Amino acid sequence: MRIAILSWESLYTIQVGGLAVAATRLAEELAKKGQEVYFFTRRAPGQPQYMTINNVHYYTCVFDPGQNSLLFAYNMSKAMVSGVHEVEKYEGEFDIIHGHDWLVVDALHDLKNEGKPIVLTYHSTEYGRNGGIFGDWWEFKEISGKEWYGGYIANKVTTVSNYMKNELHWLYKIPLDKIEVIPNGIDPSSVKLDVDPGKVKERYGIHPLAPVVQFIGRLEYQKGPDLLIEAVPKILANRWDVKFIFIGQGSMRNYLEKRAKELNVDQAVKFLGFVPHWKFLELLNACDIVCLPSRNEPFGIALLEAWAAGKPVVATDVGGLGENIDNFINGVKVYMNPDSIAWGINYLLNSPKEMQKIALEGSKKVSKFNWKDIVNKLITLYDMVLKTI
Repeated sequence: MRIAILSWESLYTIQVGGLAVAATRLAEELAKKGQEVYFFTRRAPGQPQYMTINNVHYYTCVFDPGQNSLLFAYNMSKAMVSGVHEVEKYEGEFDIIHGHDWLVVDALHDLKNEGKPIVLTYHSTEYGRNGGIFGDWWEFKEISGKEWYGGYIANKVTTVSNYMKNELHWLYKIPLDKIEVIPNGIDPSSVKLDVDPGKVKERYGIHPLAPVVQFIGRLEYQKGPDLLIEAVPKILANRWDVKFIFIGQGSMRNYLEKRAKELNVDQAVKFLGFVPHWKFLELLNACDIVCLPSRNEPFGIALLEAWAAGKPVVATDVGGLGENIDNFINGVKVYMNPDSIAWGINYLLNSPKEMQKIALEGSKKVSKFNWKDIVNKLITLYDMVLKTI
C-alpha cells in the first residue's frame, strides 16, 4: 500500500508538540509493516526537499507563511498537494491520503476532488485547544469550520480517545460509526534511560536529593501550567525543597514567570522552554513526579512518556488523561484547580512507597499502548476504506 501522510510537524523537520511524535512514529511503524510511506511536511532551515529516514520518505515543503494561521495552513496545503503530484508523477498514485489535524484540510479538499480516499486524524479540536471554551473571534470560527469540513469530506475519521470521539460527534455531528478510536502508541525502550538523577539535577542548579516535579507541554491555557504555578506555594508549605521544571514553550511563559515572582516561588521554578528530545528524555528520567494539569486533553502522549520512564503521574481528570488513568493505581487524578493539584502532589511526596507502587503500575499499563497493535488497527481501517470506495 502506498500511503501519503500530511502533517504540519514531524520529529525530523519542525516539531511543535505531541503531534510530531505521533505522526512520525506512526509513519515509521507503517514502514516496518512493509507499507510504502511518504510524509509531506514543512521544511526546516537547511534541510533538503527529499529525505529518507527509517524507511519513511520525507517531502519537505516551503511556502509563504502568510499573515495569519488560516493563510499559513492554506499555503502549506497547496505546497503539499504540489508535492503529492510531483511524487505521483514518478512513483505512481497513492492508495490512501492520511491527514493530521485541521491545518491540512485544504490539501485534503483538493485531493478528495481528484477522487483519492481520505483519512483524517483529529488530535484535538479548536474548542479543546481553547480550554473547552467557545471563542467568538474570527480565527476560532474559521478553524472550527475547517475541522467540521474535514470530517465531512473524509472517508473515515480517526481520533485518539473515546473522549475525543464523543467531542467530535457533539461539536461537528460526525457520525459515530465514521469515527475510529486509534490511540497514540509508544516504544517504552525509546524513553527509559539509565541516568543518575542527582547529576542531572545538579546540572540545572538543583540539589541532587531535592524532589523535582516536572510539567511537560505547551505553555498554553489548554495545558493548565498556570494551575500548577498557583499550586506551588501549597506544595512548598508541605515540603520546602521541592523544585518545579516546566518543559515547553508558549504564549503564557511571560505571565507564568511574572506570577511565580508575585507568589515568591520563582527560586523553586525553572522554565526551560523547548529542549532537544535527548535533553527532554534525560530530564524526564531524572524527575520524581510528572504533573499534567490540563484543562482539555484529547489523549496525552506525555502520560505514556511518564509511564514509560517509570514516573508517578498527577493529572487532571479530563479527556484522555481521565480515561486512561486508574485512580490511585497507576496515577493520581485531581480536580482542575490548584488546591486539588497541590493535594495530589503532596500525597505522593508524603508517601514514597505509594509513589513507587503507582510508578510501577504505570510502567505495566504502558505496554498496552504498543505500536504493533495500533498500526495493525490502522492498516485494517485503510483496507476498509479501500473496499468501500
